[in-house]
Amino acid sequence: MKRLLIILLLLLAGCAITDSSQVPALDKDAKWALLPMENHTETPQAALRMEAITETLFRAKGAMSLKTYPSTLSQDSLFEPADDKALETALSWAQQSGARYAITGAVNEWRYKTGVDGEPAVGLTIKIIDVQTHQVIWSAAGARTGWGREAVSAVAQKLLEKLTDGIRLR
Repeated sequence: MKRLLIILLLLLAGCAITDSSQVPALDKDAKWALLPMENHTETPQAALRMEAITETLFRAKGAMSLKTYPSTLSQDSLFEPADDKALETALSWAQQSGARYAITGAVNEWRYKTGVDGEPAVGLTIKIIDVQTHQVIWSAAGARTGWGREAVSAVAQKLLEKLTDGIRLR
């Protein structure tokens, strides 16, 4: 019985993989900017979905002065990921907006696997950038699969919560 429990725990632990850097002290009263996410998938608008979840999670953590990059300035198409020039343009916007920190990232997988169960699978990266220096001060990456009846967005939300769990705004 004990072996069965250990095997079950190992199988469940294999459903998610995450890595992140050490979280610096972040000022909760600072201005935040949510920049466009890159979409490296074949799923249209996966990055927009990640942005919506990320915005809600950071507001729940206390980043109440979070501004999102205006969609009218975004050059993201349905399938093409943002390029380095687009990120620099977005960082310039964040700097002009008076933001201290910027959040961005990429969606590497956002789909239902083929097969009987059609399990959801998500792969994400996320980072916080110091707007003044343009240096990444925190980053994380992760991948997670869900069960057959779970939504991809639910799996993505769980993964983003896990990736950002150590972030505390003081």
